Amino acid sequence: MAEEETELSEKQKKEIAKWFLLNAPAGEIQYVAKDLKSVLNDDDVYNEAASEAFPVYNKSHMICLEMPGRFGDVLVTSYGELQDNEYLDPKTAQVAIVDHVKQVCTEVRPATDEELSSPYIEEYRCSLEAEMLKYVGEAYPKGFCSVYCINGKDVEGPGSDFELVVVISAARLSPQNFCNGSWRSIWNIEFKDDIQMLELKGKLQVGAHYFEEGNVQLDAKHESRDSTMFQSPDDSAIAIAGVIRHHETEYLASLEVVFNIRLISNT
Repeated sequence: MAEEETELSEKQKKEIAKWFLLNAPAGEIQYVAKDLKSVLNDDDVYNEAASEAFPVYNKSHMICLEMPGRFGDVLVTSYGELQDNEYLDPKTAQVAIVDHVKQVCTEVRPATDEELSSPYIEEYRCSLEAEMLKYVGEAYPKGFCSVYCINGKDVEGPGSDFELVVVISAARLSPQNFCNGSWRSIWNIEFKDDIQMLELKGKLQVGAHYFEEGNVQLDAKHESRDSTMFQSPDDSAIAIAGVIRHHETEYLASLEVVFNIRLISNT
């Protein structure tokens, strides 16, 4: 006798739906969500899965959303997250209220003084942001960048350590040509006052999805470390941007070598 099929519980259906949503390639979660909703045919299960998966996906992919009122764009990241659905944009000192499932910014409010860094920290943060925006504009034409203070934001002057983080997110989405790609990098910079050094730790991630006459995905990750001197805000910013540029350029070049070798070996 054939075994009877076991009906999945609502919890099991939700967890399976979440897995598919969370593992959607860059820029494709809405397509996955549309198909899932049709397959599940259960709005309650879908809505619960979507409400849990979309915020995680949006933050891990560091999606960029346009803020209403011509304030520019905000990156949705855990570093800028103030509370549920609220994300700080340090460049404009605005807080974006985000609808995660629709992937839109619905409102904007001014950040409070408590949500912003001290003037001393802001000097370093703004200088670094200016240098990084120049670099990202050259290296990733469709890229976005933000710089956050994640430790010591209330430091008022020399004598204490603090930490900034640089977040770079770029996506090239071309579903009509059956390919999408993304670049994500996170650089933690520890400003160590006692030894007058800056320590950098970088996590780089490249994703690509080709789905013409098949389904091929790339998910490459790389970590880097380096250090430089603790200097004035402008000089520190130039040095940090130079280090980041060097490591990211080197990693991209290594990826090109690997794929060129594989292409040659497959011909």
